[in-house]
Amino acid sequence: MNRILALFAFIALAAFLLVLAFKVPSPDLVIVILITLAFVAYDFATSSRNKQD
Repeated sequence: MNRILALFAFIALAAFLLVLAFKVPSPDLVIVILITLAFVAYDFATSSRNKQD
């Protein structure tokens, strides 16, 4: 359930940032948005996997 909610949050954040990138197509802003999405995707991938202790 936590993974589904995290995926929903990632999709919502990505949608918001992509709308911003299309409305304000500044190259610097697009680079910052891509870096932000990469960090969020990395965090999603590393923190939502099953932890086998």
